[in-house]
Amino acid sequence: MRKLWLLFAVLVLALAVSVGGGWWLYERPGPLTAGRNQLVPRGGTLIVAHALGDAGILHTDTLDLWVFQAAVKLTRQEGPLRASEFAFPAHVSIHDVLTILRHAPPVEHRLTIPEGWTARRIAALLEETPTLSGLLPPLQEGNLLPQTVSFLLNTPRATIAARLEKMMDRTLASVWENRDPTVPLPDPHALLVLASIVERETGIPAERPEIARVFLNRLKLGMRLQSDPTTIYDLSQGWGELSRPLTHADLAETGPNNTYVIAGLPPQPICSPGRASLEAVAHPAPGDALYFVATGTGGHSFAASLSEHNKNVSAYRAARSGMIH
Repeated sequence: MRKLWLLFAVLVLALAVSVGGGWWLYERPGPLTAGRNQLVPRGGTLIVAHALGDAGILHTDTLDLWVFQAAVKLTRQEGPLRASEFAFPAHVSIHDVLTILRHAPPVEHRLTIPEGWTARRIAALLEETPTLSGLLPPLQEGNLLPQTVSFLLNTPRATIAARLEKMMDRTLASVWENRDPTVPLPDPHALLVLASIVERETGIPAERPEIARVFLNRLKLGMRLQSDPTTIYDLSQGWGELSRPLTHADLAETGPNNTYVIAGLPPQPICSPGRASLEAVAHPAPGDALYFVATGTGGHSFAASLSEHNKNVSAYRAARSGMIH
């Protein structure tokens, strides 16, 4: 009997040591020296353990891998392990790794589409973003709403484009529905086209309704819009930027969107306008202004007559001359 009690005591002690050692391995700090984001693959527990070990998040000793697998089974009531990209802090333990894999939100990446970018520039940005995946379908000019979007690693590029297109559709529909009814535009597409020109004409929010009014007044009178950004759009083959100053000869260049050559609105937008520019066209400033020119010190001067405009042009040239000298 005494030997049986001794054997029982040894077994209990061995179990206690085993459980205690396992708990210590479960809670001890891991080998990760600095926090990192890591993509956790789909697969069984052993596949996940080896992936985390290869990433330096878990110890790769056989005993540690065994404790990881055992812990997954013993805590399975807390939920399944998820495959995604997660943020792991430095020296994360097995206990904390399992908590992250079950409950932590996946890492979100962010991408900003600036207001006034053309479809070609947006496409280049999406194609160059390494955290996206897949091919990008052709983009139509003006169809994507400038926005900052959040996404998970390896989200398809087509998904981001489709999301931004839906956002533009909803925004344009809302702005059109709530527009000033006196705005003389036939449909939402015309509003989008004019808003894209307003977007490229100024970066000053307060000026957008005034510039929208100038162009609406010109359209009403049958005057050409004569907007430099439309010329630049054609000359740059859709990039929206030139590496040199615009010349008088450029203004006479034939192009489908050059409003120095064509009458009325261009057939398509020349960029993706933001909501502020859409609202500026839908709710333009009052007035009879037909002209505007840069002041040379920021912003623009507006005029209702050509003579007043010529005075503003002279003031602009004088300001430019003063800056040059």
